[in-house]
Amino acid sequence: MKLDVVFLPADLEPSHLNQRAVGVFDVLRATTTITAALAAGVREIRLFPDVASVRDAAKAVPPNETTLLLGEEHCLAPAGFDLGNSPGALRSDLHAGRVGLMSTTNGTRAMIAARGAAVRFAVCLVNASAAARAMSSTGRDITLLCAGTGGRVALEDVVGCGAVIAAIENLNGSVTLGGDTARIARQLFLDHRDDLRALIASGDGGQNVMSVGLTDDIDYCSRLDALKVVGVVEGGEPIVRPWMPPR
Repeated sequence: MKLDVVFLPADLEPSHLNQRAVGVFDVLRATTTITAALAAGVREIRLFPDVASVRDAAKAVPPNETTLLLGEEHCLAPAGFDLGNSPGALRSDLHAGRVGLMSTTNGTRAMIAARGAAVRFAVCLVNASAAARAMSSTGRDITLLCAGTGGRVALEDVVGCGAVIAAIENLNGSVTLGGDTARIARQLFLDHRDDLRALIASGDGGQNVMSVGLTDDIDYCSRLDALKVVGVVEGGEPIVRPWMPPR
């Protein structure tokens, strides 16, 4: 199995996507929020490139579907949305069975950018080991794609990739790393696995989140392997549903 890490969607090449399983990371916070939503029983999450597209889609939802508008602009919930992009806000008693409509500044766009992949997974620290199992089960080569922050590399996404690499190595014994980006991610995780929260809080993304008073999101997003659910997109439309292990 070959594994590549891509630090930004702008760096994607066709070889990173063609016939591959792609894990998309936006640790702060979109892929963590997607994971939390599915763990809370949200039925599926439809991804959109911008807030206006979410609002338009909400108007077209059939009356028998109960929606949940999720997302952020400048870290905060857009006007009229049910929730922002804080994973700890998802609750099974309030949100189970709903259909999520979601747009974020970086994460949903990265998932859309990876649409040429055979299969896409929503990956973060809280589901790193579960996502490693899911991606390994496909039998495909793997690309780990970081969403970044505002077009720049995000520390938390890179360490998330490293956590998944370490988990895949534990499952398979070895994996062929495709270049130094994968080696950097792996080493970053190994060096900081005992205090992921401090690392994440120190990065630009962590500072942005804390600057608007969302420190609890740092705590949530740094909890390694806290959840076992993995969101998966198969095919062209970016609709995330819970991954089911093959029988």
